[in-house]
Amino acid sequence: MLELSIKILLAYLIGALLGSLILGRLRGVDIRAMGSGNAGATNALRTQGKAFALAVLLIDAGKGVLAVRWLPPVLLPGIGQDPDLSREWLTLACAFAVILGHVYPVWFGFRGGKGAATMIGVAGALDPRLLVPVLLCWFAVLLLTGYVGLATMIAAVALLVAAHWLDPGNMPLLGFCILVAAFVIYTHRSNIARMWTGQENRARVWLFRSRAA
Repeated sequence: MLELSIKILLAYLIGALLGSLILGRLRGVDIRAMGSGNAGATNALRTQGKAFALAVLLIDAGKGVLAVRWLPPVLLPGIGQDPDLSREWLTLACAFAVILGHVYPVWFGFRGGKGAATMIGVAGALDPRLLVPVLLCWFAVLLLTGYVGLATMIAAVALLVAAHWLDPGNMPLLGFCILVAAFVIYTHRSNIARMWTGQENRARVWLFRSRAA
């Protein structure tokens, strides 16, 4: 239990290192006070430009990969590995903890992003094949509707469908994907409310326009 507890905590703390807020401090801005107020890559793109947003995306996705591929097998000084602890369950616990840390970062007053980029990093680290349906659904919904939030929620559901399709007997993975899909939908509840009232911004208004426009 000690290894499980420590590694879940470390995964959460890794997740709490938000790319947009770290880079924003270096630039002297807090994007939570700009645009939509969200600390994710989408608001970073909207308010700070493509290069900044790409860096944010790489950091937020990268920490998902780190928590899944590096943290579970690493030997921590004085702790070692618990022989009774399932490596699969440990990996999935770290995977969810890093997403949780991104959304509720202790370093930044528990006001973080909505988990999309970190979810993508986690999915790719768990099984690269999961990325294909997730990214295809995300781009398709975004191009058809212009709603980034809707695209992200559909992508989270696509992750669950893809996991069931690729490995239908893997109940730990399916349970994890159900939890992630529900959590991502929960973090986008304000987007759902704005879409319902017709007040949600469409990405097509700003995503493809030039900086000079």
